[in-house]
Amino acid sequence: MSVHRVRRSLPYTRDQLFDIAADVERYPDFVPWWVAARVWKREDNVYYTDQVIRFAMMRKRFGSKTTLQRPERIDVTSSDGVVRNLHLTWLFEPRPGNGCQVSLAVELELGSPLIEDLFARAMIHAVEPIMSAFETRAHRLYDAAARKSLTAGKTAPRATTG
Repeated sequence: MSVHRVRRSLPYTRDQLFDIAADVERYPDFVPWWVAARVWKREDNVYYTDQVIRFAMMRKRFGSKTTLQRPERIDVTSSDGVVRNLHLTWLFEPRPGNGCQVSLAVELELGSPLIEDLFARAMIHAVEPIMSAFETRAHRLYDAAARKSLTAGKTAPRATTG
C-alpha cells in the first residue's frame, strides 16, 4: 500500500476549508483528474458517492463513503471495484490569526499489482496538484468574497464644484 501526504498553511478558517473539501460534487470543477462525482445517499455526517477519475489513458469509476467530523477532519474510504483499499484523510488544524493548516493523506491499495503500480506512480504526482487545486479554489472563493465585502462598504467619492 502506498501512502502520500501533503500540507499547506492557508489564511482561511477551518470551516471555510472544510466546506471546500466536503463538497465532493464540485471536485470535477476544480480538481485535476476528477471527471464526475455524485452523492447518492446522505445520513447525518456520512455520505456515499459515485466518482470517476482519470489518469492518462485510465478512467476508473468507484464508490466511496465520506465521514465528516466538522471542522477537524474528513475521512473518505473505498473498497469498490479495482480499489482494494482507499483511505483519504483531510485534517484541518487552526493557526493563529484565523489561519489553518490543511493536511491531505492518501493511502491506496488496488486489486491488481500492475494497476496498483501505475496508480501509485500517478498518486505520487497527484496529491500535490490536488492540494494546489484546493488552495486555488480557496483563494478564488474567499479572496473574492473579502474584496466584495471591502468594496461594498465604500462609496464612490463625490465630485465637487467650486
